[in-house]
Amino acid sequence: MHGELLEAEFSERVIGAAIEVHKLLGPGLLESVYETCLCREFDLLGISYERQVALPLEYKGLKLGDGYRIDLLADRRLVLEIKSVQELLPIHEAQLMTYLRLSGLKIGLLINFNVPLLRDGLKRRVL
Repeated sequence: MHGELLEAEFSERVIGAAIEVHKLLGPGLLESVYETCLCREFDLLGISYERQVALPLEYKGLKLGDGYRIDLLADRRLVLEIKSVQELLPIHEAQLMTYLRLSGLKIGLLINFNVPLLRDGLKRRVL
């Protein structure tokens, strides 16, 4: 239970950073812009992160290379998939869940910045 609480608190800090970015920029920009600005917020908040983290894929012993990339990995425990789309589709959630499964991590955020209110573009998923 204690670990879950820490994860929830950390997720809230990350969501707060995303809200700050959205509040200042609004919708309508490229995903790469939101990713860069979210990294700046992380820097200001002291949240460690990695960008464009390669995920190796293996199928029955055959290495298929690094075909997938996590947009942001916060504190080596929270996967963030950044979007700037008209609406989130089931394939976007499936993508996040695939990243969680391949990385061995449990918690991810799907964040669509192309919405009037960011809370309408946020989805938290647990594997």
